[in-house]
Amino acid sequence: MVFDPLYAFVFAGLFSPGPNVILLTASGARFGFRRTLPHVLGVAAGVGVTSGLTALGMGALLLTLPGLTLGLKLAAAGWILWMAWKLLTAARAARREAGDKPWTFLQAVLFQWVNPKVWAIALAASVGYSAGLPPLQEAARLASAFSGINLFVCLFWSFAGLLLTYLLTSDRAWSLFNGAMAALLAGSAIMVFL
Repeated sequence: MVFDPLYAFVFAGLFSPGPNVILLTASGARFGFRRTLPHVLGVAAGVGVTSGLTALGMGALLLTLPGLTLGLKLAAAGWILWMAWKLLTAARAARREAGDKPWTFLQAVLFQWVNPKVWAIALAASVGYSAGLPPLQEAARLASAFSGINLFVCLFWSFAGLLLTYLLTSDRAWSLFNGAMAALLAGSAIMVFL
């Protein structure tokens, strides 16, 4: 049996910090592991759909239509900055405000459509790690690799966030944590344009 280098590439790309990692770590810390699971499952499903569509030619469409690409970049940066603002303003409040809740499955799936990191990794994987299969099989291969690997990545970061709660024992610690997560998230919005 030969190891497919696609798996190592996808793992390295998805495990490294980006919007999903930051949001899932923060959610695990703020809401706990169990309440973050719909967010986890939504990210895994959304990343699979995005990578599968990339293998079917969506990536080529984005490369040939710079206006669409720019529009998606602007939407991504705007959404990421809005989420960073929400995290920063939560840093001024207690651990959770009344009505504050983790992301739903659907919110997490939809976010993948404007997540620049996922698009970049999916485009690179579809071009650099193609197995030369027919389009539908190639799409299924990429979608299953991205979803399967990302499920474990998301579970790891959500659980890491939960473990952070043992260190976050004061309002000041929570404020610093949320502020740091907001700064990292805002920084990832800048990366959209690089």
